Amino acid sequence: MELAAIATAAVPGLAPTGVASLPDDGNDFDSVLIVDAAKNRWRVRSPRHEEASVRLETELAALRAFSAGIRASLPFQLPTVAGTVRQGPLRTFVYNHVPGKQYSLEDLVSLGSRCARDLGSVMAAIHSMPASAIDRADLPSYTAEQVRQRRLNELDAAATTGMIPSRLLRRWEHALEDVALWRFNATVIHGDLHEDQLLVLDAKVVAVTGWTDLQVGDPADDFAWLAAVHEQSFAEATFESYIAVRGDRADPHIMRRAALAAEFALAQWLVKAIAGGDADRIAEAKLMLEELDSDIAEYGGQPISVVEPPRAARAEAADEQPKPVPVAEKVTVSGIEPADEDETDAAAQSGPAEPETSALKIVPSPVSVAPIPAAAPPVPAASPLKPVDAPKSKSKSTTDSDSTDDQPKSAGSLDATVTEDADADAKETTGDKEAAKTKGADTANGAPATAFSALSGEGNVDSAEQNQDSPAKDSAGTDTTAIPVQSADTK
Repeated sequence: MELAAIATAAVPGLAPTGVASLPDDGNDFDSVLIVDAAKNRWRVRSPRHEEASVRLETELAALRAFSAGIRASLPFQLPTVAGTVRQGPLRTFVYNHVPGKQYSLEDLVSLGSRCARDLGSVMAAIHSMPASAIDRADLPSYTAEQVRQRRLNELDAAATTGMIPSRLLRRWEHALEDVALWRFNATVIHGDLHEDQLLVLDAKVVAVTGWTDLQVGDPADDFAWLAAVHEQSFAEATFESYIAVRGDRADPHIMRRAALAAEFALAQWLVKAIAGGDADRIAEAKLMLEELDSDIAEYGGQPISVVEPPRAARAEAADEQPKPVPVAEKVTVSGIEPADEDETDAAAQSGPAEPETSALKIVPSPVSVAPIPAAAPPVPAASPLKPVDAPKSKSKSTTDSDSTDDQPKSAGSLDATVTEDADADAKETTGDKEAAKTKGADTANGAPATAFSALSGEGNVDSAEQNQDSPAKDSAGTDTTAIPVQSADTK
């Protein structure tokens, strides 16, 4: 009733006969609907603080900037200011009534695709207004880069509160640094478009109100309220209709920036509540930010960046060491028999497992080799060497078996036996190739060889022990009767 009385002072001759409340931004305005005796309807908006009053002054300038030609080109009606009343620093505005009914967001979505298509064409008409009207009204105008920089400044202000979840800060910062996201042509925008500013009749938007934030800026700001629509098909139908009207002038990343604007509005609201010292609004803003952070952590949220942000690294302790692979674990490969349990246990007890490596490990197969007695130490070549008498084998050609058994078996004779086949290679190394061939041939025929020749690879024999009268000599001049033939058993 107080607002109805103020309206009579603003519009001479107005005689209210009825009054009803109207939905509006309760933190900034008080609004009522007045019906006069002639059944005409009037809207009254009274600011609650100086900032809200300034917004109404801006709207007055904006509505005056809409010439008759602009109003005629729009597919919806605009309100006009019928009168104002100043009360101290604040001023109350009275508007002539425009047709249509306000719908909640859920009810608006329930009207279906017909309403969505009409809404898209209405938004395209707003963004197609000439920017010259904004310049004449001395209203704000921002380029794409200026819009991004203003967002960055607001993000810094929100971060200083210490109440924004870190995940949201990283998400918004990455989107603001995505240069491809901010390449758009600034247009005339409503600036505060949402369901309360739309008057609908028969699923058709017939009027748009609330022009307090008219400016040249990011067209995505007018789509931000659609980011909260649960039925994404409604928002998609609206955007498709918008594209059909705007054509090539439409920015393909509008819905991404719109989602960012919808999320960031919570941070802006928190900063505003802190500046006003409203504890209840601060607590409510913090709760909504925490819920948003939880939803994004669980579901990922709507995509807002053209370039996807890097994935967070898995949190690990700085001093965490790689876990060793248990030795007891077995890997069964087809066609290969697993090792015995005893061998596995022995390997586990022998020491720590070798570190893992990407290189191919070659494990040699075990080979059984008969033990070879240690060779006699080398004898200096300067001193004369005496041939070692090899033991006489028991054969039919041996006449004195007893004397053979009495002779000691030296290590050289055993080495000569084992390494007999390798003498040819040793002789080739020293350069006596002919002697090596003869030696290999004699060995194959069962001919005896001296133990010293096997050790040193030379065919010389001490003349004191050699029988000069013996006719049995091999091609190398060695007395073959001095050393008996060794049989396989002796070897």
